[in-house]
Amino acid sequence: MKKSTYFWIIPFFLSAVFFTSILHAKPIKLTYSNFFPPTHIQSILAQQWCDEIKKRTDGKIIVEYYPAQTLTKSRQVYDGVVAGLSDIGMALFAYTRGRFPVMEAVDLPLGYNSGVVATKVVNEVYNEFKPKELSDTQVMYLNAHGAGLLHTKGVAVRTMDDAKGLKLRGHGTSAKVIQALGGTAVSLPMPELYPSLQKGVVQGAIYPVEVNKGWRMGEVTDYITKSTVIANTSSFYVVMNKQKWNSIPADLQKIISQINQEWIPKHGDAWDESDRIGMEYFLSLDHQVIELSDAEAKRWKEAIEPVIDHYIDKMNKKGFDGKKIVEFVKSSLEKNR
Repeated sequence: MKKSTYFWIIPFFLSAVFFTSILHAKPIKLTYSNFFPPTHIQSILAQQWCDEIKKRTDGKIIVEYYPAQTLTKSRQVYDGVVAGLSDIGMALFAYTRGRFPVMEAVDLPLGYNSGVVATKVVNEVYNEFKPKELSDTQVMYLNAHGAGLLHTKGVAVRTMDDAKGLKLRGHGTSAKVIQALGGTAVSLPMPELYPSLQKGVVQGAIYPVEVNKGWRMGEVTDYITKSTVIANTSSFYVVMNKQKWNSIPADLQKIISQINQEWIPKHGDAWDESDRIGMEYFLSLDHQVIELSDAEAKRWKEAIEPVIDHYIDKMNKKGFDGKKIVEFVKSSLEKNR
């Protein structure tokens, strides 16, 4: 064989090896930690997000999904993402109280009436302020549930006086609402609430109606007090480890970002649909929904005003403009209602 032939064959061979290695390159594998049980609609949506990423990236990214706290506990999800215990995580901001001061404003008892609205609000607040508190991860998207209402076992709460002295599960802002109503707030992750109600450790909790079916809490409660006038929400994050995100090629990042935007309204719609199902289930158990009188609703609203004022003062002391943040949340809520 002539020497010149070798020079022609060698680059051809190297090119073939290069393109073969691309075709057979190993996919990027990511882990996703979530505290929701696998049967919950929010967990199902998270799994579908993973499936969509694999589909739209042609298998170049595979996300291994770990629901029900099997990878990190609910209160450890965010720090677990930062530390790389999981690449992606979903949980509540309120589970790490004080860690996300700007985003806490979304959870204030401002009278939320739907998950669609609350989900729009939380994403608008993040996009407006881009708070430094989330800068150690890459935010995928945020979502928030519908009206957080008072649920009780064995005690019908028709007035604030009925709530006095009750031990009620609450976290973050909902804990402050409970205290303002005269109850005692007990911090419990959602997976621990069912047995706590069953055993009488707590006599109720503030949560969205969907929990009655999604977490089977309708089995261990008797009453819903329709306290919509002071309804809070709980906002959720889906975040990715920043170093892992930066290691993903730009074209694949673009695909993930597009999927994120598509999943925001999916979560809002799912919260509202699951609230509807939760109410149907609650009523099917012959439980009671209590409507507040106009006078009592006004009384409840006045009682929780110090919760909002306290947030503003706390933020001002930390160097933020607390009133500006709260006013933005209020205006976003009214706009999207």
